[in-house]
Formats: sequence, structure tokens, C-alpha cells
Amino acid sequence: MSLETDAIIARRRLRRSLVLWRVLAVLALTAAVLALGFAGQEPLFDLSKSGAQIARIRISGLITGNQDTIKLIDKVRDASNVRAVIMRINSPGGTTEGSEALYVHLRRLAEKKPLVAVMDTVAASGGYITALAADHIVARGNTITGSIGVIFQWAEIGKLLQTLGIQMDEIKSAPLKAEPNFFKPPSPKVRQVTEAMVQDSFVWFKRLVGERRKLDAATVDVLSDGRVYTGRQALKVKLIDAIGGEGAAVQWLAKQRKIDPKLKIVDWKVSKGDLASRFHLSMARAVLKLLGLSSLAPLSEKILPPERLKLDGLLSVWHPAGEN
Repeated sequence: MSLETDAIIARRRLRRSLVLWRVLAVLALTAAVLALGFAGQEPLFDLSKSGAQIARIRISGLITGNQDTIKLIDKVRDASNVRAVIMRINSPGGTTEGSEALYVHLRRLAEKKPLVAVMDTVAASGGYITALAADHIVARGNTITGSIGVIFQWAEIGKLLQTLGIQMDEIKSAPLKAEPNFFKPPSPKVRQVTEAMVQDSFVWFKRLVGERRKLDAATVDVLSDGRVYTGRQALKVKLIDAIGGEGAAVQWLAKQRKIDPKLKIVDWKVSKGDLASRFHLSMARAVLKLLGLSSLAPLSEKILPPERLKLDGLLSVWHPAGEN
């Protein structure tokens, strides 16, 4: 009887010990998952943004008026510890509306804080519209800029469909509805209204250049034939203010806006999502890594097409092949 009781007690102790070790194992696995998931990710709380500073905002890749970028610009504008802003641009442009949205919000920022644009490899078309929002524009001698103009493109595949024996039929409320389209050449009327739309945006772009760069209409007309310029050429025709990089931007801020040149320059970046979204994404990555499928981890961010690749509407873009 005593031996049987001792055996029962021993089994209970063993069971409790197994439960304890299982709980500890789960906690350890959770900690490992969190460590793996958040490794290399943007910190939840960036203490580097505290204290007086010059904020750096990067505008790169195709411009679509991304709402997260606009929110970031507004956040920098409202940050009491930001004394000035350096905007680094490396973009061939994008949608005309997206570039306009960035310009509007950057001008609101510039009304509160000194704003300098530093052009990197390329700041053309919509990238140049973005730069126009700054109080001072700096570029390298070999930066590609300019490309002042607007374009609206579409593919016409009517002959291809005929070759394949496919005929497109349609019923629409008016002749100009959904025109131009892929399936037939544009009528003279369609081409006329489309050209008028492009020209309206082009006039807006040229007026912006004239106002911001203090150039007369005749000069802007000459500069707005769609060509691109090197930084040196752009300086000669007054599309930019100086040749140089970020150092030249800081010098201008110090001399013209009395900003302390010793202030730290802090990168302000678009948030990668709220805590819950980042947690779920990190968990998915960690599970893939634990299963030995690390190569699939990048797919967790590429299931849906990035918003920045959507280029509907009028475009102000030069050589749209870049990604940030």
C-alpha cells in the first residue's frame, strides 16, 4: 500500500514537472520568435528623435502621393524639436497628382520650418516638382533634373485582338466615356480632349516653375520642352541654387536661416505599420525561419502590389524604372 502511494505521488510530481517545463519551453519559444521577428526592424520608440535637430526626409522611387509619406511630412512640420528640414530626393517622378500632393504638404512645412532640397542621382519631372517646394535647391554636378512636362500614355491593342479573333463590344452613356481605351485608336475628339487635359496640367507645372524659381514665362517656355539637365546645366538656367550635397545645405541653413550647423541630422522615416501589424508580420517571418524557409520571408511583404507602383492618371515622370 505504501509503495503504491509513493508511486502515485511520484507520478504527480513528474506530471507537474512536465507541465512546468512545457510552459517554460513555450515562453522561451515566444521570446525567440519575438527576437527573430523584430531583429533588424524599425524600433517601436525612436529616442534619437528627441532634442533639437535638423530632420531629414527622403523622397525616393516613384511618386504617387503616398498617404504615409504625407503624414510623415505633417508630423515633421508639427514637431517642436525640429529646427529645419533637409529633403533628400532621388526620384524620376511619378503621377502629377501625387507630386502635387507632396508639393502642397511640403510648402505647408516650409511655412513653419526652413526647408532645403538636396538632389541625389535623379530629381526629374515629379521629383523636380517636389524640389520646388523647398526654399533652396542643391544638386550634384551630375544629378539628372528638369524634364518639365506631363504625359498621358496608353497601349492600343486593337490590331492584336483582331489577329487573335477577338472583338470588343461596349455600351456606354456618352462617346467620351472611358476614352481613350486599349481597344481602338482614339477619335479626333478623344485626342483633342486628352491633349487639353495634358496641356492644363502642363500649364500648372510651368506656372509653378516660374513662381518658385522667379523666371519669366518666355524663359520657362524654353526650359519646358521636356529635356533633362545635369546639375551644372540646371544651375546656369536657374532651376537650382547651388552645386553640392548635404554639407552645402547645412551651410545655407546656417548662413541664411541662422540654424546651428552643429545640430544633429536625424532621419525621419515612414512608419512600417502599427504595433499589431508589425507583430503579426514579425511572427510570420519568425515561423518561416524556424521552419527553415527563410527564403520565403520576403514574400510576406510582397503578396500585394506596393502602392508606389500604381501609376494611373497623368504622369510627370522621367524613365520610370526606379524603386526605393
